[in-house]
Amino acid sequence: MIKLVPDDIEKRMLHFPDWDYYEDAIHTEFEFDNFKDCFGAMCRIAFECELLNHHPSWSNTYNVLKISLSTHDVNGVTALDFKLAKAIEAIVEVEE
Repeated sequence: MIKLVPDDIEKRMLHFPDWDYYEDAIHTEFEFDNFKDCFGAMCRIAFECELLNHHPSWSNTYNVLKISLSTHDVNGVTALDFKLAKAIEAIVEVEE
C-alpha cells in the first residue's frame, strides 16, 4: 500500500462529503434511530472489513457510530481506506 499525499486525499474527499480528513485518517459519524439499527450496521460493516482485510477504528455509543480509517502499515490514508469508506457508505445508505 502506498500512502496518499494530501492533495490526492483532498480530491478523493470530494466524493465523501460526510467524511473529514485530519490526523492522518478519514473520519465520519453516523446516527441511527436506535442501538439495534446502529449495531446491525456495524455487523454488516464488519463483514466487509473482513473481506478487505482492513479494519476501522470505531466506537459506538447507543445510536451513534464513529469511524476512523487509516492504514496502519503506512501511518496514513491509502486507496484501501477509500475503498472501505465507499463500502461503508453503501451499507449505511441501505439502512436509512
